Amino acid sequence: MDVQVAIVGAGFGGLAAAIALRKAGVDDLVILERAEDLGGVWRENTYPGAACDIPSCLYSFSYDQRRDWSRPCSPQDEILDYLRSTADRHGLRARIRTGTEVRTATWSQDDARWTLETSAGEPVHARSIVLACGQLTRPLFPAVDGRASFAGPSFHSAEWDHSVELRGKRIAVVGTGASAIQFVPEIAKVAARVDVYQRTAPWILPRRNTPYAPWAKRLIERVPGLQHVRRLGILAFAESGIAGQTRIPFVRRAIGVWATWHMRNQVKDPALRAKVWPDYPIGCKRVLFSSHYLPALARPNVELVTDRIARISERGVVTEDGTEREVDVVIYGTGFRAHDFVAPMRVLGRDGRELTDAWREGARAHHGIAVSGFPNLFLMYGPNTNLGFGSIIVMLEAQARYVASAVAALRRTRAAALDVRPEVEERTTARVQERLRKTVWTDCESWYREGADGRIVNNWPGQMAEYVRATREIDLSEYELVREPVSA
Repeated sequence: MDVQVAIVGAGFGGLAAAIALRKAGVDDLVILERAEDLGGVWRENTYPGAACDIPSCLYSFSYDQRRDWSRPCSPQDEILDYLRSTADRHGLRARIRTGTEVRTATWSQDDARWTLETSAGEPVHARSIVLACGQLTRPLFPAVDGRASFAGPSFHSAEWDHSVELRGKRIAVVGTGASAIQFVPEIAKVAARVDVYQRTAPWILPRRNTPYAPWAKRLIERVPGLQHVRRLGILAFAESGIAGQTRIPFVRRAIGVWATWHMRNQVKDPALRAKVWPDYPIGCKRVLFSSHYLPALARPNVELVTDRIARISERGVVTEDGTEREVDVVIYGTGFRAHDFVAPMRVLGRDGRELTDAWREGARAHHGIAVSGFPNLFLMYGPNTNLGFGSIIVMLEAQARYVASAVAALRRTRAAALDVRPEVEERTTARVQERLRKTVWTDCESWYREGADGRIVNNWPGQMAEYVRATREIDLSEYELVREPVSA
C-alpha cells in the first residue's frame, strides 16, 4: 500500500490528526490500529467506574461538541461512543485498518519515504508518518518478587478481566493512582474485603459527578452558546491550575487549601487521615479528583495498607513487616510505561539511526512533535506535551493542526521531506527544560520524570494557550527542506 500519510493509532490523537489532514485537503491517508476497534485508552480501560476526570465539554474536540453527555465527566462507554461517532461523522471508518500493528518504521533516503512493516504482512509505504501511540497505553506492573506465583486471578486495571467474579471475594489492590481511585469504590461495594496497598498518598480534589438533571440537559442542548461558555469557564479554571504548578505558587497554595478542606472533611478518623495525607507539595504528582474514594477507604471491609510490599506469595501479599494477607484476586492499578512513547515499535531514521538511540538521554522533540534525523515523522502526544492540569485534547488539536500545516508545506514547496534542524530541537528542548526546573514537578519523584537526573520528559511547562499559539503553523525556517534526489 502506498499513501501520502500513514497514521499509527486510532485514539483521540490519531483521529485528530486525520481530521485536520482531511480539512487541509489530504485525503490519501490510512490509520493503522493494532486492536480490532478504534478508541485507544478508552477502548482498553473498561474497569468499573472508568471515566474522565475533566468535564467532557473540554475533554472533547472543540469543533465536534456533544451536548447530550449524561454527566459532567463522562464514563468510558460514552467517551468510546463519542470517538466512534466522531470517526463516522468525519468519514474516517473506511481509512482505519484494524488488527494491524506496526512493528518497524524505516526511513529510506533513496526515495524519501517511510516503510512500515506490520502484523498484517503487507508493508505500507508513506511520504509522512504520524505516530499517535499515546503516553498512557502500555500497562506498568510493579517490580515485586513472586508476582507470577500468585495462584488466583490477577490483572492490571487497563486489562480488566471481566470474567473474574469479584462479589464476595478478598481482593488486593496494588496502587492508588487515577484508575484505582475510580474502581476501588466500585469493587468495595461487592467484595468481602479489599486491601489497598499505597506507596504514595495522592492529593485529591472533589468530583461528585452526578448525572445531569433533566432541566440542565435541556438547557445545554437547546440554549445557543451555553456549551461554548461552559467550555471557556472550565478552560480558564484548568489554565489557572497549570499556572499554579508552573509559575504562580499562590494559585497552587489556594488549590492546596481546597484539597485540604475536602480531604479533612471526608476522612474523620485520625489514623486513616494520617495514612492518606500526602507528604509532598500539591501538584508535584498528578492531582486526582474523587468524592467517593476516601469514604470507600473508611468502609469496614476496606483496609489501607501503607507498609511496603516485600513479595507476592501463592496465597496473597506479604509486606515488609512479615504480614501475609491472603486474598482471592490481585488487581494492579500501577499506571503505565509513560516514557515509552512509541514502543514496542522500532523506528529507524536517517542513516538507520534508531529513535531509542536518539532518545538515550531522554525523549525530546521540537514542540513535542518533530525529531531531528527523522524526516516527515510527526508525534502526537509526544515528549513534554502532557499536562498536570487541563485537557490533553486541547494539545492534540494544536498538534494535529501543526501536522496538517507541515504536510501542506511539503506540497507547497515540493520538497521531498522536512527534517527539523538539530540546533532548533536542541534550543527548544533546552528552553523547555529550563522552564521545567522552576515548576513544582521538580519537588518530588513521579512518572513525569525519567532517568538518574530526574529529567521531566512528559509535561509541558506553560499554559495550553501558549502551546496552541506556538504550534499554530509550521515555521519552515526551523526545518531542512530535503530535495530530490535524496541519495545524491
